[in-house]
Parts: sequence; structure tokens; C-alpha cells
Amino acid sequence: MVIKMSEEELLRKLSEAVISCDREAVVKAAQQAIEKKLDPLKAIEKGLSKGAIVVGDKFDKLEIFLTDLMMAADAMKAGLNVLLPLISEGKISKKGIVICGTVKGDIHDIGKNILAALFSANGFDVHDLGVDVSTSKFIEEAEKVKADVIALSALMSSTIGGQKDVIDYLKETGKREEFIVMVGGGPTTREWTEEIGADGYAETATEAVKVASELIKTRS
Repeated sequence: MVIKMSEEELLRKLSEAVISCDREAVVKAAQQAIEKKLDPLKAIEKGLSKGAIVVGDKFDKLEIFLTDLMMAADAMKAGLNVLLPLISEGKISKKGIVICGTVKGDIHDIGKNILAALFSANGFDVHDLGVDVSTSKFIEEAEKVKADVIALSALMSSTIGGQKDVIDYLKETGKREEFIVMVGGGPTTREWTEEIGADGYAETATEAVKVASELIKTRS
């Protein structure tokens, strides 16, 4: 006996598979969505993305660990790999391209890793430059991939000036308006964000994704 799943059940299955960090279940559900001729764009936005939002909220509430977040992001990517090829380019709701990294002199990567994972899980194209990233490297990569957002992480008060250096460099070269610049990390504050002329600031990775999404919408 073949049990037919409704569209609502399939979307819930996609979402729950991401929440469960179950890569194989996500792929299977995505394939089932295709077989049922479910709109792949709807499967992404109402299924995969909904699961990613739940994962982000759970992480912020300390209900799951960083490893869970990374696994959920990997599961999300696997589902996207199945569904995206079936969407005509004009219909894809592109979230945006993000360059992220920890500024020069700072080798802390946990916060930056969380941010990259959550951006990825929410459908952004993420280019993680790692730690101890020079000002010129941020700009070069942003121009190379035509980034929408440059996300600068700093975990020490002694390195926070690296965030300002990137913005100053963009201003000096006449490229400031080409990119949305966001800052984050332990020593950063809203006041610091305003002082250096950054576009956005967030205390948590989940909030950063929401802020980036809104800033991109505002620019488009």
C-alpha cells in the first residue's frame, strides 16, 4: 500500500529533517518533493528555510551545540543541491552573497564559524575567509565574488580597529557604496557600529542573518 503525502506533510518533512541535522532525510524528502511535482522554490522557502530558522533559534537559546548547527547547515546544502537545479534562474529568490572573516590580528573563529554556518543554512552564498584576514583580502574577495555583504568579526578589543580599517579603505577607494558592511563580536556595540559607519550590527548570529536580509532588501 502506497501512502501519498500531502504538500503540507512534505514541507514539514523537509523542515524537520533540517532541524534533525539529518542529511540523508533531507535529500530523500527533497527527491520526494520533486516526484510529487512540488514547486522546488516553495520546497526551499517553506520547507528547508523554515527548518533553518528553527535551528538558529535553538542555537541562540543554547538548546543545541555548534556541531549541531554545522550539521544542519550541511543538511540544508544537500537539499539545495537537489532542488536548485530545477528552478529557472529568474525565479530563484537569491538571499545574497556574503564574505565573512575575523579581522587582522585576531585568530578567534568560533563566532565567525557560527555566523558562516547560519548564513549558509539560510540560503546565502557564503565565502568564509577564515581568521587574521587583512583589509585588502576582504576587499579583493568581495569584488571577486560580487558580494552583497562583508561581515567582519572581531573578538578582542585590541583588534576591533580592523573593522574600521575595512570601512575606511572602502571610503578612500570610492567603493563604500558597493557593499553592505556588518560588524560583530564580543567587543562590538551599536555605538561602535555608528562611530565607524558600518551598516549593521547584531549580538547573535541569528539576528545577523535577519539584519543582513533586511539590508539587502532595502538596497534592492
